[in-house]
Amino acid sequence: MRKIEGAARIPVPGGKIIDEHVGRVNSGDEGISIARMVAPAGWSEPAQTPSFTEYTVVLRGTVIVEHAEGTTEVGAGESVVTTPGEKVRYSAGPQGAEYIAVCLPAFSPETAGRD
Repeated sequence: MRKIEGAARIPVPGGKIIDEHVGRVNSGDEGISIARMVAPAGWSEPAQTPSFTEYTVVLRGTVIVEHAEGTTEVGAGESVVTTPGEKVRYSAGPQGAEYIAVCLPAFSPETAGRD
């Protein structure tokens, strides 16, 4: 058993907050990362082609995912799964977004494949 006392805040540009609970930075886990994200209205990041599966659970607001088939809006209470090698671009809707992201294996800048 291992208790994790709190999250590590990971600085990112654009006003988004990442609080990693489990992962490479906070707990040393390389097999999985679990983080709470809070993105302000209008936030977006560059497109990426990650080498991990990402499970996103939206708690509040809307996460917008651009992908090969178009654009998908994921609202509070909904989830989305993206697969390794799939090019995606995330942004937040007009009310911003709060969500949980789980990555298998754990997120790292090197495996994100950002443009």
